[in-house]
Amino acid sequence: MNCSISGEVPEEPVVSTKSGLLYEKRLIERHISDYGKCPVTGEALTMDDIVPVKTGKIVKPRSLTAASIPGMLGMFQNEWDALMLSNFALEQQLHTARQELSHALYQHDAACRVIARLKKERDEARSLLAQAERQAPLPASAATANVSALSNGKRAAESEDMGPGGKRMRPGVSDSIIAELTECNAALSQQRKKRQIPPTLAPIDALERYTQLSSHPLHKTNKPGITSIDINLSKDIVATGGVDSSAVLFDRTSGEILSTLSGHSKKVTSVKFVAQNDVFLSGSADKTVRIWQGSEDGKYDCRHILKDHTAEVQAVTVHATNNYFVTASLDTTWCFYDLSSGLCLTQVEDPSNSMGYTSAAFHPDGLILGTGTTGATVRIWDVKSRGNVANFDGHTGAVTAISFSENGYFLATAAHDGVKLWDLRKLKNFRSFELYDQDTPTNSVDFDHSGSYLAIAGSDIRVYQVGSVKAEWNCIKTLPDLSGTGKATCVKFGPDAKYLAVGSMDRNLRIFGLPEGDDASTES
Repeated sequence: MNCSISGEVPEEPVVSTKSGLLYEKRLIERHISDYGKCPVTGEALTMDDIVPVKTGKIVKPRSLTAASIPGMLGMFQNEWDALMLSNFALEQQLHTARQELSHALYQHDAACRVIARLKKERDEARSLLAQAERQAPLPASAATANVSALSNGKRAAESEDMGPGGKRMRPGVSDSIIAELTECNAALSQQRKKRQIPPTLAPIDALERYTQLSSHPLHKTNKPGITSIDINLSKDIVATGGVDSSAVLFDRTSGEILSTLSGHSKKVTSVKFVAQNDVFLSGSADKTVRIWQGSEDGKYDCRHILKDHTAEVQAVTVHATNNYFVTASLDTTWCFYDLSSGLCLTQVEDPSNSMGYTSAAFHPDGLILGTGTTGATVRIWDVKSRGNVANFDGHTGAVTAISFSENGYFLATAAHDGVKLWDLRKLKNFRSFELYDQDTPTNSVDFDHSGSYLAIAGSDIRVYQVGSVKAEWNCIKTLPDLSGTGKATCVKFGPDAKYLAVGSMDRNLRIFGLPEGDDASTES
């Protein structure tokens, strides 16, 4: 008789008292220990139900397959096939394991990205909370102040004190601030009387030999264009604002980008360094101004986001005290800010003026502010009284740039029709430069820090020697716009006029200066 499990003659036969079936003892013991039931009938079964069967010595018959060479070859073939099937199953399991591992790694990478984004949002929320705390409404003794409060990142308009006509009220410029501005003006005016041309200033014959020294691709290729430039004269760091919504800080000496400041949602229209405390300002077409604070590791963090304007911010200019600054916007207002707190002390709007502001600059002494408008008018303001004290007419098109000379007497303004020079003592235009054709506006003007040279940017870059009201202003150098766009948008003199930084409607910052060999011969 054969085993009911293996189908072979059992070596130790046993029989079930319940079913009467014959089994191999070792097989039924293992099955009962694993399942506890009969493998054939499925009834509950224990070893107590198993009875051994006594038989004579059993001699196993030889397997027919192993009795001949063809039978053995068949066995080997079967073993080989089983081995191949097992190998195939293992390969399938390996492929599945690899897919599961790849999926797990992808999920881990996605989780890391989500964590990084949440950390960034957390830091931004903390920054907004800190800003809200700094700009919390003033106490009852100063209830006239209206400071924008933030709640969960949104402006809490209901907490703002509104003045007549639904306009926000401002703390105003206090007597102590006016005294500070007046004291600064007196000190700078006194220094200006003793002012001398520095001996390290680049001479005229050096400027005549200026050529392009380098070109640096600072901004993105998909949104090319540099709209504004400023230079930290003490550190020789150049800042550029771009159409790509970012500002870039560039170390001219090493030729390396120090930091790329992102955060604005539209093009950056104006950039300015604050001479002290490693602070940087940027204004944008997204209607905001950002105050950036530098750190020891060279990175800049956004300390304040100012949202007091309702249209594009076109200009930012810093007062000589380095404690205050002004922003000018197309919303027909300009704002006077405290730098340390980011608080708008006053927002000036002239009811008789419906023209937005396109440019702005402080006079070197700090008590006069010049603004250019979309209506071709240059407006001069008394900073202490915030009153419009003079208007200069005569331009065609928007006034794109304003620059006061360090001598305190001259003002240069640029517009679609060229550049005009104004005598601030007599409040009149004494010279005009019509440099380009009717389709090419003049985009930028800049006096060097000594007041000896004037740079103008349009379809090319021209450098003039500063004369006087009666003496000629001679063009000593014309530099081509090498961007290929035909539009140089901004120009700035470096320290001692040793180089010119130029931005155009491509993404490159270009440095014009004297080659090293010529520089050595000039110094000798």
